Amino acid sequence: MKPIPDHAVNRLRIWRKSISTRPFLARGGSVPRCEACQLRHAWCACEWRPELKAEAGFCLLMYDSEPMKPSNTGRLIADVLPDTTWAFLWKRTEPHPDLLALLADPVWQPYVVFPTCEKNPARVTERVALAPGKKPLFILLDGTWPEARKMFNMSPYLDGFPVLSVRPDALSTYGMRVANCDEHLCTAEVAACVLEVAGELAAGQALQLWFNLFSSRYMAGRVSRAPGEDESPLLQALDEINKGVAEPAVETGETSVATLV
Repeated sequence: MKPIPDHAVNRLRIWRKSISTRPFLARGGSVPRCEACQLRHAWCACEWRPELKAEAGFCLLMYDSEPMKPSNTGRLIADVLPDTTWAFLWKRTEPHPDLLALLADPVWQPYVVFPTCEKNPARVTERVALAPGKKPLFILLDGTWPEARKMFNMSPYLDGFPVLSVRPDALSTYGMRVANCDEHLCTAEVAACVLEVAGELAAGQALQLWFNLFSSRYMAGRVSRAPGEDESPLLQALDEINKGVAEPAVETGETSVATLV
């Protein structure tokens, strides 16, 4: 087990627990877990946790108790990209001042990542087109699908930003919750998609691998079985990333304009 990473999601989780008035009783909340990776101690994956840097940033708007859930995958983004991931509890009418400052920072070009925008279809884009000197800031609505829809429709401070639509080529592998639609990806999977489309192939692939390992071991812990032998390729790939010898599988070209397909 490695030390608990000092990043935005873990800091938010600690603060959220500190203001709780009753024990956290969500499914899986009572299982003894590694505090760093939130997996059962016997299936701790800290040894393979990757940490990279990227030009792209992520702003996680997390729904109420979401930071405390061991199944939360927004935390995996901060694990991999601790320097460019921010996390805030969602507030409809009183957003955190630091959130508003981040959204207004001229360094960043924000995109709300969401499948559609029924009220204003003109906001929807499948392209990441950056102005000179700007870096992409992907705003992810971290919660269940109904919660994410609520956050999207009831956050007026996000209304001025384009909506980046994600259309996955593969169905979600996330089995820890039941989505309303097979094509609804979890937060970490969405982040891996947008990283790759923004030209951050190494970070996107590292996040996808870290999510795959977490998901596999979380599900193994639910049924009290040992992780399978099919983990070997995952562990090898993550080990190569951590040793600095892994290369992106696909060459990237111009990144100022990219398209999600």
